[in-house]
Amino acid sequence: MNILSSCYLFRGLRPHKIDELAKAVSEISVVENAWLFHEGDPADHLYFLVDGAVDLLTTIESDVELPTVRLKTSGDCFGTGVLVEPFTYSLSARCVETAGLLTIDRDALARIMEKDSDFGRIVMKNLAQHYLDRLREARQELKVHFKILLKVMRF
Repeated sequence: MNILSSCYLFRGLRPHKIDELAKAVSEISVVENAWLFHEGDPADHLYFLVDGAVDLLTTIESDVELPTVRLKTSGDCFGTGVLVEPFTYSLSARCVETAGLLTIDRDALARIMEKDSDFGRIVMKNLAQHYLDRLREARQELKVHFKILLKVMRF
């Protein structure tokens, strides 16, 4: 399945392993402005964008959510809280356009990863690399904002 193979989590997996994963995947359509999940909800599905657009948001205050990224590329995945305890979503997800999605249930994915330790190792290595890259990006953003704050404070 081309969409699954384009997801960063499955980089380095052999095609037959992705075909095995595809057997556990469901396809859904979600209307514009529908929420898929909220930050802190139990993580029960991993999602893959087929088409449309999804915003990932973080809660600033109870009534203020800040978009962190807009996913628009087929194969973008989100909901990785299914892979890490305590199995909760760390961001909220809302469709900003009607979206076609693939989903896999957390328990089904866990069974595949337990049955095939090589599969699980590759997925977790890719997840760790992704989080490390995002941490580097966040640090760079923080430095930019801190420099601006210093300039403002000096005037």
